[in-house]
Amino acid sequence: MDNLIKRDALRYHSEGRPGKIEVIPTKSHSTQRDLSLAYSPGVAEPCLEIEKNPDDVYKYTAIGNLVAVISNGTAVLGLGDIGAQAGKPVMEGKGLLFKIYADIDVFDIEVDTKDIDKFVETVKMIAPTFGGINLEDIKAPECFEIERRLKEELNIPLMHDDQHGTAIISSAGLLNALDVLGKKIEEVKVVVNGAGASAVSCTRLYKKLGVLPENIVMCDSRGVIRSDRGNLSLEKAEFSTSKDLNTLQEAIVDADVFLGLSVAGVLKPEMLKTMAKNPIVFALANPNPEITFEDAKAAREDVIIATGRSDYPNQINNVLGFPYIFRGALDVRATGINEEMKLAAAKALAALAKEPVPEEVNRAFQSGNLTFGPDYLIPKPTDPRLIETVATAVAKAAMDSGIAKNPITDWDAYKETLRRRLGISHPLIRQIKTKAKEGYKRIVFADGENYKILKAAEIILNERLAAPILLGNRETILAMAEDNHLEINGVEIIDPRSDEQMKLRSQFAELLFEKRKRKGMSLDDAMDQMRHRSFFAPAMVNAGMADGMVSGHTKSYPDAIRPVLQVIGKAENAKLVSGMYIFLSKKGPLFLADTTVNKNPTVEQLIEITLQTAQSVRHFGIEPRIALLSYSNFGSNQGFSPNNMRDVANYLHTNHPDIIVDGEMQANFAMNKELLKQKFPFSKLAESGANVLIFPNLSSGNIAYKLLQSTTNIKVIGPILNGFRKSAHILQLGSSVEEIVDIAMIASIDAAYKNK
Repeated sequence: MDNLIKRDALRYHSEGRPGKIEVIPTKSHSTQRDLSLAYSPGVAEPCLEIEKNPDDVYKYTAIGNLVAVISNGTAVLGLGDIGAQAGKPVMEGKGLLFKIYADIDVFDIEVDTKDIDKFVETVKMIAPTFGGINLEDIKAPECFEIERRLKEELNIPLMHDDQHGTAIISSAGLLNALDVLGKKIEEVKVVVNGAGASAVSCTRLYKKLGVLPENIVMCDSRGVIRSDRGNLSLEKAEFSTSKDLNTLQEAIVDADVFLGLSVAGVLKPEMLKTMAKNPIVFALANPNPEITFEDAKAAREDVIIATGRSDYPNQINNVLGFPYIFRGALDVRATGINEEMKLAAAKALAALAKEPVPEEVNRAFQSGNLTFGPDYLIPKPTDPRLIETVATAVAKAAMDSGIAKNPITDWDAYKETLRRRLGISHPLIRQIKTKAKEGYKRIVFADGENYKILKAAEIILNERLAAPILLGNRETILAMAEDNHLEINGVEIIDPRSDEQMKLRSQFAELLFEKRKRKGMSLDDAMDQMRHRSFFAPAMVNAGMADGMVSGHTKSYPDAIRPVLQVIGKAENAKLVSGMYIFLSKKGPLFLADTTVNKNPTVEQLIEITLQTAQSVRHFGIEPRIALLSYSNFGSNQGFSPNNMRDVANYLHTNHPDIIVDGEMQANFAMNKELLKQKFPFSKLAESGANVLIFPNLSSGNIAYKLLQSTTNIKVIGPILNGFRKSAHILQLGSSVEEIVDIAMIASIDAAYKNK
């Protein structure tokens, strides 16, 4: 395995373009005019403006989003003093993490000197290039002096991540571990093994959180750091003790917390057994901890353990901190990174771990359902909420402590910019969530005995998007929720098969029989159908016991939609039911119909599909611009499909002139308004382009949306069903939790409109 990792790592760094980062232009540069603006003579203008007002450098250059990762290579990961150039792959890796987690650009800089004065002078000289400086992999004790001097002489965010990153993340873990155990921070005894940069910074921050100095014992390679030891550095002297202790083995007795930033295997199982009840062990030596997870659990069942490894619970990973700390600091143009900002980051991380975990995080870590507790004390690095949670907390702390030169006034707008940076923001999703919360409708889920449905219900409850009703066996649902640590307290659970629902089943069956008695259904058939959740759910909606329904997670689409058609049926003014998907691209939402229901629609049916889709799009506050698709452009080919779409366009132009619609046209013209304007300037879509695509048949629509869904990272919502008398929506077989939540919100909004 080691050889495999070595080979793959070397290939990863060397194949293609060597290294891991590159510089990409952010402005157009395709014409001579672009180049004259980018460089000479145009570039002189911003230079002169900055000369007059130095703060304009943030207006005209990339400095506000540029961080230097600077090292001299004297303490590179677990490799030690390997030199500046040998440490460059690590610095590039740090730059990659800054970019992917917080959209911060990085230049890595390797300074080939161990002389403190020369290093400090070099960083000072290049500081005007950057909005912030991240010191990296500099050995102790020099790193303390370097950081202290640079913080005194520079007025931009600066942090030595090896010290403070671990301190911030482990502080969050400590706060939550104490919370889980019900221990008070001012009462716990802490033993720290290791006296390097990280250990000192962690211990200092623990004191800020409330750990009493007299309750701390620090050890180094020689044993307990006693005040009667000679030649102590300032940092070691700060944590020296007068207690009659000499070894780690003596110090660990009755300790509540062990913090290890030292070497593998130093904490023996027999030593762990002497610690206080419910001990907290942070064994952070990398790659191998002071005690393994397995050995710790074997020695003490009551231990809470965190390590630096991703293959065990509670990984203390600096990537949870530094990208977002610098993000918040840069965005308010903080003049430094102070203790208040570090504490704010730690507390924000601790609070986030107590929130329900997004399903995408569960999937990434192949976990049934992560919940706050002994094995989940701090968020996972893949949690998309980290940027808006931690960066916002840091920015606020910078402002509150008086070191922010560019204060934020609209926090909602700021959080939205953070989401957009990582491509996790969709304005339409925010709008849908807002409308769902305002309506807060009762949504019944037919497939209640399913983990994904239960997880979706937990999210819906937590965010108050709707009031979920679950159909299924109560004991099964509650047991599944308990096994997966799902919080669904207060959710209504109904078992259609239970004896207590017999009267309701009979009422529903009689109503269904009246609708279907001349279509081959007997009363006995109807009674039997109402024992099935796929029939009981639409019957509840039909009777007003729920506002909307979601089903189909465990059934094929035809089997799931048939009961809804039979029980709820079409709206009075609807000639059919049609299906629509929403694709949320960077250019805005794109609506595709009919992609799920009507196989070979006639001209009249295509007209109805188009009108239904236009109305549905307007419900989202968006003006529909509709392209009628085919393999032909405005009569260039004859055939069944082009002729049908041409007839639809003519009808709508005559009878619905208020709708922006045109066709028939090929998809590439519909999606490229410049091309459409060049070739067909007469088109009603030539100026605006299309945001709605109507397909000529189910085959083309289904293929198109599944290709897009499978080959792009575009977020998809659907299928959304139009034309039902009540709010009813059918999931794709095996939909994700996120997709279930999205459809539930759509069902809630649809119910609000239908109730009107």
